[in-house]
Amino acid sequence: MTFRLYDTQTREVRDFVPLVEGEAGLYVCGLTVQSEPHVGHVRSGVNFDVLQRWLRHLGYRVTFIRNVTDIDDKILAKSAEQGRPWYNLAYEMHRQLDRAYTALNVAAPTYEPLATGHVPEMIELIGELIGRGHAYPAEDGTGDVYFDVRSWPSYGELTHQGIDDMAAAEDADPRGKRDPRDFALWKGWKKETEPETAAWPSPWGPGRPGWHIECSAMAGKYLGPAFDIHGGGVDLRFPHHENEQAQSRAAGRPFATYWMHNAWITTAGEKMSKSLGNSLTIPAVLERYRGIELRYYLVAAHYRSHVEFSFEALDEAAAAFRRIESFLERAGAAPAGELPHAFADAMDDDLGTPAATAVLHDQVREGNRRLAAGEDVASVVSGVRAMLDVLGLDPSDPAWVGTSRNADDKLTSAVDALVAGLLEERAAAREAKDWARADALRDRIKAAGIEVTDTPDGPTWTVG
Repeated sequence: MTFRLYDTQTREVRDFVPLVEGEAGLYVCGLTVQSEPHVGHVRSGVNFDVLQRWLRHLGYRVTFIRNVTDIDDKILAKSAEQGRPWYNLAYEMHRQLDRAYTALNVAAPTYEPLATGHVPEMIELIGELIGRGHAYPAEDGTGDVYFDVRSWPSYGELTHQGIDDMAAAEDADPRGKRDPRDFALWKGWKKETEPETAAWPSPWGPGRPGWHIECSAMAGKYLGPAFDIHGGGVDLRFPHHENEQAQSRAAGRPFATYWMHNAWITTAGEKMSKSLGNSLTIPAVLERYRGIELRYYLVAAHYRSHVEFSFEALDEAAAAFRRIESFLERAGAAPAGELPHAFADAMDDDLGTPAATAVLHDQVREGNRRLAAGEDVASVVSGVRAMLDVLGLDPSDPAWVGTSRNADDKLTSAVDALVAGLLEERAAAREAKDWARADALRDRIKAAGIEVTDTPDGPTWTVG
């Protein structure tokens, strides 16, 4: 079966035909690092991680670019509220995002460009658009530069909208615009309200790039004028992705062949977001669940389906994944083998992870049946391991070391065995009246933060 995916622009599931045989170029809009990442944020990271894993499994050489927006109106506003430099806020939130991705075994992309590191490329692209008659500097002296939406007849083709039906762009003061829908490519520095560090020199005066131009410039830098797949959250379709496509194609760049969008995670029927105040940060959720369980919860739902978050649903997902772990623990080790055809077919059908995980559980049930009957289960274990590997959920993956459900018990047992050995040596030294050796062993144990209490039944220990 050929890998097929749903293209947002054509509104149909299409065969994936790469621009270059055997290669796949993927650009995903990353986060604006203004606050702590929550479950809704990382869904995109996990979904597109599964995509790149599947493409690699199919044999494609994947170039995967996922950007970080580290300069933006929201970052400036939030940093001002907190009384800290904007770049300090962006840096700290970027680090928290990296930790969240690591906790969920989201593989690093080929490259993760920062918006602030690509201002020259953005200025160059804006200049091209002005030269082609698709952009203009504001006439009010603000230093803003706008994209002229009416100069590009195909504007609205991604989201199937007519210009006159669109709302006005709210990303800049409308006074300098020819049309309220024109969007900002460059934002002149407002020296009364913005720090000088948030401005770069340009032909139009000091300022900073608009949000939309960032991704067009970075995608072009690392994937070229045309590439295969552009992804992101469904809320980015308009205006962000519509504007990206328009400005890129207006500059003579074909841009993306396929558009993929993951759906929201909602709470009480509303998009999980910072503005709603119903965010669930990753550290808070990981206090209750392991990263591998949260990843399973996110993977088990189809990337295009809206998910209503609840801890009850996460409880069910965690229990389902523990059944898989329990089978693997009982069945013993085996290398990853061939994928079941039904699993591969599900993944080839627009990353059909619900059907794929159903196959996974069917195999686990078959493995448990064989165990009960005393039959060989090596082939089942190999298939289960292969499926989990594709989904980034194999408990034996080094990324999950120390996160098994019995990690604390295993660690306690290991420490207990080591301490018991030292205590036996100490007892033997005392019996031999080798007091120096006994004292040295006592000090060694104490230096490790372990308190030993001698009792009539023998020594006991606790972590001090």
